[in-house]
Amino acid sequence: MSSIWHPSHMRLRSSLREMRENAGVTQVQLASRLAKPQSYVSKVESGERKLDFLEVRDYCRACDHGFVEFVTMLEALLED
Repeated sequence: MSSIWHPSHMRLRSSLREMRENAGVTQVQLASRLAKPQSYVSKVESGERKLDFLEVRDYCRACDHGFVEFVTMLEALLED
C-alpha cells in the first residue's frame, strides 16, 4: 500500500483537498498557516508528498477542522 496511487492514499488526498476547499482556504492561505511554501500543499494534494499522522493533524487545524472528525470521516470512506 505504499503507492501514492493506492485507492486509500487517493481518498486521503481528495479528502484533504475537499476539507481545505470547504473551509474556503486557498493553497496559498493554507501554506501560510502551516508556515510552508505553497508547493508543499500542492505536492500533498497531488500525491508527490505524503503526510505523517501529526502533519495530517496540523493540516486539519489549519483548515479549522476537527482532527477526530476528519479521521472518523476518512475511516468511513475507507471502509466502503
